[in-house]
Amino acid sequence: MSDQPNGLTYAQAGVDIDAGNALVDAIKPLAKATRRPGAEASLGGFGALFDLKAAGYEDALLVTTTDGVGTKLRIAIDAGMHATVGIDLVAMCVNDLLAQGAEPLMFLDYFATGKLDIEVAKSVVAGIAEGCKLAGAALVGGETAEMPGMYSDGEYDLAGFSVGAVERDDVLPKLDKQRAGDIIIGLGSSGPHSNGYSLVRRVVERSGLAWDAPCPFEEGKTLAEALMAPTRIYVKSLLPLLQSGRVKGGAHITGGGLIENPPRAIAEGLTAEFDWNAWVLPPVFEWMAQVGGVSEHEMRRTFNCGIGFIIIVAQADAEPVLAALLNAGEDAFICGQLVKA
Repeated sequence: MSDQPNGLTYAQAGVDIDAGNALVDAIKPLAKATRRPGAEASLGGFGALFDLKAAGYEDALLVTTTDGVGTKLRIAIDAGMHATVGIDLVAMCVNDLLAQGAEPLMFLDYFATGKLDIEVAKSVVAGIAEGCKLAGAALVGGETAEMPGMYSDGEYDLAGFSVGAVERDDVLPKLDKQRAGDIIIGLGSSGPHSNGYSLVRRVVERSGLAWDAPCPFEEGKTLAEALMAPTRIYVKSLLPLLQSGRVKGGAHITGGGLIENPPRAIAEGLTAEFDWNAWVLPPVFEWMAQVGGVSEHEMRRTFNCGIGFIIIVAQADAEPVLAALLNAGEDAFICGQLVKA
């Protein structure tokens, strides 16, 4: 091929390879800080390897999950708050792994934008790395896609992918062991987490408040700061209990709320009976219900309403499991039981 004096370049088409390389160099130390037994968490290869034996597994099954952050990203972009959406991204994937009884091992991310802003991307990936540390997962790779014409200026999208492992005998839910009278324990959420934000944004629109307005339900924060509280990652507090064999089922309370998620972890012929008075609805949800005129059923079907994860245990195990969660720093409480459907 011969050089053309007026030939086009990739940069002129809107893709800056040098900026992409600079971003990779900037985030390599962030990824390296997430290394764990079985994975070195080094970036740059065509794929990532994991040594299950080095991680202590004998007869493991692999579990995979993928998720995004939804329209919570719209608030992050509009308010210029990019530091915690990476934590959200990791949480949405690894908490799903917990519902299968699995330990998070590896994480990969996909960051797509119209024009790469290195500082914004680095902030997002720093949050992903922080989430991986909280989850005990190695950040082993990712994709940064600069796609001119696909996104408006300043906009980006995220997707996450996680791989976990669980010993064959520890897979959840244990449907054959569930009985009427089993106890449901709820683990408190930090807010809406990463679900229902299309409705959140409509409520905010109805309120007439700007993102930088003082938060009406949480003193000392702006509205955006309160609504951008990162999704809780339950790995370190919950995984030891899952591996103890005392948990019969678990559900990550995401889209569908407390109405649609628990049945995914409950045996046929049984159903969850919640004691809705067992916990106080956090102020953020009270505010949204009031300002948005959102019905009780719609709240429970859309939001986690203060419970980010539930587990099912035998009555005899309820108190010791609850004590272990409280000692691990969780806001945990008995919130219901299984009954015959």
